[in-house]
Amino acid sequence: MQRNTVQRQIIINALQRLKHPTVLEVNDEVQKDHPTISKTTIYRNLRQMDQEGLICQLWIKGDAERYDTNPALHYHFKCKDCGNIHDLELEYINEINQAAQQGHPHKIENHDIIFSGICQDCA
Repeated sequence: MQRNTVQRQIIINALQRLKHPTVLEVNDEVQKDHPTISKTTIYRNLRQMDQEGLICQLWIKGDAERYDTNPALHYHFKCKDCGNIHDLELEYINEINQAAQQGHPHKIENHDIIFSGICQDCA
């Protein structure tokens, strides 16, 4: 596990202020008060925190990679109008993994589901 450097804490604070940000959004947020922290440092720290399980990386079709401060297995919703990503308060359904495992040689550990539609702000 990486030690919690000043730069890492600044990045964590930026992540907590933003909702499912891209690397560029994290960079812009950090640069407001800390212009000496490079994009490379931000990217490296995000990757390390993802590998350590402190945050999770989101891959959403047609979108830049994003980061979530909630590393627990959960579902997301993407608004087709504004593009915002929201966590869904829905219990993670492990039975999907078991159903997908049936008859397949792969070892299924988890799944990602992104729901899409129109958020309440755009509706």
